[in-house]
Amino acid sequence: MSNQVEQLIRTAGQLANAGRWDEAERTWLEVRRLEPHNSKALFSLGVHALQRGELAPAIELLRSARSVAPADPVILMTLVNALARQGDREAEHEVIEATLALDAYFLPALLARANWMERYGRASAAATMYRNALKVAPPPSHWPAQLKPQLEHARDVVEHYSKALGEHLETKLAETRAALDPSVAGRWQEAAAIVTGRSKPFVSESNQLLVPRLPAIPFFDRSHFPWIGEFEAKTDAIRAELLAALQSQNDRFNPYIAYGKGDPVNQWRELNHSLRWSAFHLWRGGVPVQENLQLCPLTAEALALVPQVTIGGLCPNAMFSALAPRTHIPPHNGETNARLVAHLPLIVPDGCWLRVGYEKHEWKVGEVVVFDDTLEHEAMNGSDELRVVLIFDVWNPLLAPAERDMVRAMTAAVREFQ
Repeated sequence: MSNQVEQLIRTAGQLANAGRWDEAERTWLEVRRLEPHNSKALFSLGVHALQRGELAPAIELLRSARSVAPADPVILMTLVNALARQGDREAEHEVIEATLALDAYFLPALLARANWMERYGRASAAATMYRNALKVAPPPSHWPAQLKPQLEHARDVVEHYSKALGEHLETKLAETRAALDPSVAGRWQEAAAIVTGRSKPFVSESNQLLVPRLPAIPFFDRSHFPWIGEFEAKTDAIRAELLAALQSQNDRFNPYIAYGKGDPVNQWRELNHSLRWSAFHLWRGGVPVQENLQLCPLTAEALALVPQVTIGGLCPNAMFSALAPRTHIPPHNGETNARLVAHLPLIVPDGCWLRVGYEKHEWKVGEVVVFDDTLEHEAMNGSDELRVVLIFDVWNPLLAPAERDMVRAMTAAVREFQ
């Protein structure tokens, strides 16, 4: 490329940026006169023709530019746009597929393929393709301005399709679902949500020890825990000790999230070192907090009813967990699926909930709930009052006694090595 052509290309770009379109086009014509196969000139002249609505000349110029630069995605996607406006179904599809052959994850081409499917009557395939495009796209807050309308449309199409499919499944599966045992009905509600794209599969993700092949059960049936009834009967006594602690020992409630300087806080930024989520610890990391246990002797007696989870450096844990009004605990995962987490709700205003995996639970004062915290879970206090639950550890009942020994031995060996 000669110095004269390079200077003309720079000038054309400057003129276009200044909105002097006629002068820019004349400059591109001069570039083409000097270099008939200059891809930038062919492309830019094609864009000028497209802006005027001259589809046939625009497509001819863009095709010429493509022949010179067949892997230029900007040329290819501009040609797709021109062919779509012309209504050339087959040619448009060919260029979209050629673009994706160069990069199967190129977001504008994925959106173009979905749009082509939508326009030509392939609604189901279009919804699937739009969903794939949304997976490739950045978070909505970072959507590129030029793609934002298309991505918003993609989201709307996917939501409409998911809702329609969900309603169809509700109708078609009602009779079959009615025959299910209540103990397994929840998994099929979740299966339908995954099929329709309204949920993702939730699997156990342990920060320390993952015991393979244990079922990923969000909430465990009470029948696994014979101590629950007797434990719940002590709710009033435990609640009284909590209220006394809130009144006279408030300084013993410490921020539950307490990362040090330089530690990556990720989703915990808003709660780090904040009393919006605080804890009055009774046991912490396997160590009793004697001062607090002495202040709450009836709670300590109740906890003694629970077969203690002993995992060195990790369990048992027990605490009054206080969540301030309008506070959200973001999605996260626990340490090991060898143990489960139990909640005894003590102060629960309206608007409070716990989600574990797909299932959402609303606490009821005095009713213990046991869940696997290695499944993604989050909690919310949507009220204007304090919410408090007693949290404590229990063994996963699906582990045999010898396996519990193995959990203790393995974690001890890892810590010894470290």
